[in-house]
Amino acid sequence: MIGRGLAALLCALLALPAAAQNIVTSGGPERAGVTLYRSSNVTDDDSRNTRWLDGYAFVTETRRITLPAGEAEIRFEGVAGGIIPQSAIVSGLPDGVVERNRDAMLLSPDNLLDRSLGRRVSIRRTSMATGAVTETEAIVRSGADGAVVLQTPEGNEALRCTGLPETLVYRSLPGGLSARPTLSVRTRATRPVTATVTLSYLSTGFDWRAYYVATLAPDGTSIDLLAWLTLSSTDETSFVNANLQAVAGQLNREEVEPQPREGRPLSLQCWPAATTSDIPLEQLQRMDMGRGLQLRDREERIVVTGRRMGRPNLSSVSPMVALNSAEVELLGDVKLYRIPEPVTLASNSQKQIAFMNRQRVRVRFAFRQHIFSYNDGDWESARLFMLSRNSIAEGLGEPLPAGNLVLFTQGPENRPFVLTWGRLTDRAVGEDVEIEFGESPTMNSNLRMLSRTARSAHYALVVGNDQPVPLVFEGELHMNVTRANARLGRRNGRPLWRVTVPANGRVTLCFTAAIDEDTPRASTDTGVTTCASAAAAR
Repeated sequence: MIGRGLAALLCALLALPAAAQNIVTSGGPERAGVTLYRSSNVTDDDSRNTRWLDGYAFVTETRRITLPAGEAEIRFEGVAGGIIPQSAIVSGLPDGVVERNRDAMLLSPDNLLDRSLGRRVSIRRTSMATGAVTETEAIVRSGADGAVVLQTPEGNEALRCTGLPETLVYRSLPGGLSARPTLSVRTRATRPVTATVTLSYLSTGFDWRAYYVATLAPDGTSIDLLAWLTLSSTDETSFVNANLQAVAGQLNREEVEPQPREGRPLSLQCWPAATTSDIPLEQLQRMDMGRGLQLRDREERIVVTGRRMGRPNLSSVSPMVALNSAEVELLGDVKLYRIPEPVTLASNSQKQIAFMNRQRVRVRFAFRQHIFSYNDGDWESARLFMLSRNSIAEGLGEPLPAGNLVLFTQGPENRPFVLTWGRLTDRAVGEDVEIEFGESPTMNSNLRMLSRTARSAHYALVVGNDQPVPLVFEGELHMNVTRANARLGRRNGRPLWRVTVPANGRVTLCFTAAIDEDTPRASTDTGVTTCASAAAAR
């Protein structure tokens, strides 16, 4: 009988999978490369939720591991928390990968409690009256959903329902929890080997933006332009001395649900139904509640969060790394900006990297306005634009990713002075660069209908300049102009009146346009029937 039992036990042991005996842990990469892709949801004002970045990254890690012969489980610790497991590619293993998994059970308050069911812990209580600290042994009898029930030598109770400051102390870390995001793969090797493995994957929780700082020359004809890449991460993993790249352009990307990052906040609920008169005096004394007793006749909700659940501090001052220039490569319809030096992208952070510095970029300024027939009778402000061309002749000649721009000038005592803010859209080499700074009271216009017939209407467009220097006005006429007293150009298929308005002066355009469905009736104002009367009216 003993022989048969021993044989059965040996057979059972031999039937156990070899993978359970061979676990290889890679603590972190030797080298890493991170390529950041912008969010496709880029708005004109560049507004975004910095706690929920909608871009992503392609991460490539180089790790050195030693494999035993046979089947083994390799645990790649320290991968990005937002890793998309189905995108992972592992190369360099002798016999390939059998299986891969993203281990989502990270160390967090609710996961720690759930994995401690049936285990012994300690309840640490602090007396609000005396400050004395006591510890009582307990066994966890329920999980993190709802009230947490603990079995103590005195009976069963719910955590945080005594009214005392109390917390759980765990004697050891339960198995299956990881302090860092981990990707595990199962592999086979015919012999022991030390291999250099490359792990590549996509990860959510990253984004980047461009930001431009322009300083206007005293004569107003050129700017010194400094451009920054702002790299953002809400991931819990840091990439030290990584080779960073940023991709500008829109890719055909299928939306992927965010991966489980860490446990939920631990929410504890209590429903005290008794009053102080219902509790025996000896029980109050035993609980050492003293004058710190606080029983509530309504539901009490206590939220406990661990440090890993903290919000990323993306509003703090960002580290800045000044480089001479990023290397730009064209990859089909997108542009790749390669940072020439290793850079650390820390967890839950922003970092700014200077990627372009251009001196004396030629610019000009113009006040632009769209003129419609229904604007009749109203004085309206024009919008200020800074104009250039993305060419070597103008001092540029590189792909410009979209981003915000702040314009400085030299103020008193040669101190920088902010003039205005604007936004630049993606501009390829050879394209016009037009940066809008918003409405300006400096230049305004007034459209008046002078007369109207069955087929046409006669207008006077008066433009006024309130500055002591001449300024350029460009009015795009959204009308079918048939005749005008000045030469008109074309923009976007529409008539364009470009004129220099003298200092503190006015100019007037008289024109005739065909009637359309948007044309209103003639103005009811009296005395405005000719170009001269329109120019004199205010």
